[in-house]
Amino acid sequence: MRNPFRTEAEAFRFVLLSIALFAAVAIAGIFGGGWAALGVFLALAVGAAVYVKGEPKTIERAVWDRRSDGRRHILVVANETVAGRALRGEIVRRANQGDDVLVICPALNSQLRHWTSDEDRARAGARARLDESLTALEAEGVTARGEVGDADPIQAIDDALRTFGADEIVLSTHPPGRSNWLEKEVIARARDRYDVPLTHVVVDLEHEERAAPAGQESQAS
Repeated sequence: MRNPFRTEAEAFRFVLLSIALFAAVAIAGIFGGGWAALGVFLALAVGAAVYVKGEPKTIERAVWDRRSDGRRHILVVANETVAGRALRGEIVRRANQGDDVLVICPALNSQLRHWTSDEDRARAGARARLDESLTALEAEGVTARGEVGDADPIQAIDDALRTFGADEIVLSTHPPGRSNWLEKEVIARARDRYDVPLTHVVVDLEHEERAAPAGQESQAS
């Protein structure tokens, strides 16, 4: 489940600010009436928004159990690009026989469906893409397992690390300009948060789709 607060301190500060805001509005309402209460509420709300937006965010390092069983544990995280050939090629190059490979596909969902807790369609789509990726990897000699993860890729990684002792992380995105994850600085945030080698793979699905017929024709001839 996604937590809107990075630390307990942030959550505690939010509670205190909320109490102070409602107390100020109540006092203004008692002594100045409804319009005074509304004015105080708007002023404090704007001030809080400016403060929160301008406050520097502290990135906490994630901590998880590192397994020493003689195998490398490779965590792969990709959404729409999970079945892309560029990502598959990177996994095949990096994974040796006996390596433990876990592929996480976050369940892409709209804000409306998220807030109405309608995630079945998103999870079904992620599962279908994930199964396609795992089948293609197996055909190239890589045995991997997969899970559908949280829509937030950072949260999905955190969830996976609770039971998977990753030694390295592979993150896949669309190209710049078409990637929501890049716009949200997911790669930079992940590099700051996870103290393991992190590989960023750019998958251009449109280019791969255009190139597929030519590649198939050359193989057939």
